[in-house]
Amino acid sequence: MQQPALRLVRLGRVTYAELLGLQDRWLRRLQTEPRTEGLSGTEAGALLVCEPAGPVYTTGLRGGLTPEETARLRALGAEVRVTGRGGLATFHGPGQLLCHPVLDLRRFGLRLRMHVAALEACAVRLCELQGLQGARARPQPYTGVWLDERKICAIGVRCGRHITSHGLALNCCTDLTWFDHIVPCGLVGTGVTSLSKELQRHITVDEVMPPFLVAFKEIYKCTLISEDSPS
Repeated sequence: MQQPALRLVRLGRVTYAELLGLQDRWLRRLQTEPRTEGLSGTEAGALLVCEPAGPVYTTGLRGGLTPEETARLRALGAEVRVTGRGGLATFHGPGQLLCHPVLDLRRFGLRLRMHVAALEACAVRLCELQGLQGARARPQPYTGVWLDERKICAIGVRCGRHITSHGLALNCCTDLTWFDHIVPCGLVGTGVTSLSKELQRHITVDEVMPPFLVAFKEIYKCTLISEDSPS
């Protein structure tokens, strides 16, 4: 059986608004005409990967920020955006790998919870490939990937008509002090960490991108078709 294929769209360092704009275009493409718009018979969507160009706090379907908190965060120089993903408030910024798979779960034989678990497995595998042991997913209500009580990768997804969007955010060399201004994902008493902090060396998004893509292909059992520019 032929593996499903995803368009690999490397955006480099972009604003969060640019990422959301491209994500929305791919969503419309899959939701309205899944067999046209340039998609071949094996293509099942796109894998959007990037590094945020600036600091942005996002909230999910369950909210997570009051108007006063939103004003305070904007005063710090950060953008604040409401998104349609699951979860509460989190932070995105430079030094963080963002991965948004916009895909048709039916083409992968996955249910939503299985998709979330697969994203967690990608982050765990990347940590292993970087030489960081002990990263793991935790039982509900926790999501993401953890080292003890420290979260290294946040996950929040949206799914409508079997089409997914949003995805994971993995801290590579992120300035973790931005997380001090919120309760990340609404989890009191837990902390955040990064690959650089745990491995005691500077690890960039560019460095981890190749092994991350290897992990993604292994876990999702798919092929990635490189694309020079967004479409």
